Amino acid sequence: MLKDGRWIGPILDQHMHLDRSNRFLDAVEEFVRVGGTAINLVHKPNFENLPIDIDEYRTAYLDTLTMADEVRAKFGIQVSVILGPHPVAWAHQVLTLGMTKASDLHLQAVDLALEHYSSGDCVCLGEVGRPHYPVSEEIWDAANELLVEVLSRAAKIGTSVQLHVEDNGSATYRELAEICGRAGMPLNRTIRHYAPADVSTQFTNGLACTVSVGKGCIESLVSTIDKSSSPWGMETDFLDDPRRPGAVLGPKTIPKRTQELCRALLESGKSESEVSEIMMNIHSNWPSEIYS
Repeated sequence: MLKDGRWIGPILDQHMHLDRSNRFLDAVEEFVRVGGTAINLVHKPNFENLPIDIDEYRTAYLDTLTMADEVRAKFGIQVSVILGPHPVAWAHQVLTLGMTKASDLHLQAVDLALEHYSSGDCVCLGEVGRPHYPVSEEIWDAANELLVEVLSRAAKIGTSVQLHVEDNGSATYRELAEICGRAGMPLNRTIRHYAPADVSTQFTNGLACTVSVGKGCIESLVSTIDKSSSPWGMETDFLDDPRRPGAVLGPKTIPKRTQELCRALLESGKSESEVSEIMMNIHSNWPSEIYS
């Protein structure tokens, strides 16, 4: 599905947030205008007003699901929803609610997301995980034990999971693989979001990942793509946050990087059929395997 060296097939952003108070539909319009055909809409916590009980989580999740419906209705693109309680929200609430109450609420929110998964409202649990910044040893240990329980619950019903974690290179992957082993969670359905552009199995330890495709990612992807044995995809982690307009990648990035990767792979000596297969895997085949 290459035409004159350009990919004309599906293009999926596997991790995008939207916010009614900011760009919302305008951001999606920008994505679609440059060739985007599908998004994974990931639930975005309101850190200014975090839920303090499960009813408030229910309302927050419903808003994400309603936004997905509005995007589908306006643009006709595929929108898959990912629901779950953010680990940083938990870390904040440990300080305000206490460890026990914050952890209990977190697991209630996980169970609610899993109910939505079972009913077909969402395709994945996420983003869950652990804080990406330094915390006390007590909070770090509790976050890891909580993650084991979260993954155990996800594994029991067969959903995939998108993980929000710190960037400590391959060491993070090794620790996550150990946690998955304890939880009985399959590595190829455990997706490290906002991942580095090294997709080799030696680096990822067999976990799936969605790569943050910022500047400089193409060279690393080209050099490691043949060394990968696990599904991976592309993401922006677009925040749609008026307070942090340049914090992550913009809506046009995935279509742009897709074309750059096509050109780079062709220049590396791959045939058009090989490049087309890679693009279909990234934007269609692997997502279909990972998200059910």
